[in-house]
Amino acid sequence: MSQIHALSDDQVGQELRKMTAFIKQEAEEKAREIEIKANEEFAIEKSKLVRQETDAIDSTYQKKFKQATMSQQIARSTVANKSRLRVLGARQVLLDDIFEAAQQRLGAASKDAASYEKILSNLILEGFYALNEPTLQVRARKADYKLVAKALEAANKEYEAKVGKPITSTIDEENPVADGR
Repeated sequence: MSQIHALSDDQVGQELRKMTAFIKQEAEEKAREIEIKANEEFAIEKSKLVRQETDAIDSTYQKKFKQATMSQQIARSTVANKSRLRVLGARQVLLDDIFEAAQQRLGAASKDAASYEKILSNLILEGFYALNEPTLQVRARKADYKLVAKALEAANKEYEAKVGKPITSTIDEENPVADGR
């Protein structure tokens, strides 16, 4: 059988030191494993948080970029619209001036009978071409009936010569145009 030996105090001390060293070594290895695992988990969590924050920053940047772009487009559109409004306002002022000048000149045009008759003839002829009807009635001011009758005659001849169709035109004496129109 086996012999049981009693260990001396020195041997017990050595065995205790060996066991302590072994336990200490195992504890240090376990501590290193835990530290490595903790570092890995920290790195993973850190990476995850960095990714989330990066995504949040990118999202915020995109929103701000879109808002800035939209603000720029609105500003450009506003400036363009103001410019258009100024141009339209200036155009309207110019047209008003032209209409006023034309109205003043129209009053003077009826004073020269020969040129007024030519203007009437051309206007009537333009109406004939636009309407392209065989029979037409022309409205005029009572004061202009004689000149309009002459202008109708000239316009009828020219229309028939250019178009090759006969046309009958008369003055609508029942519905004269009021003076000043």
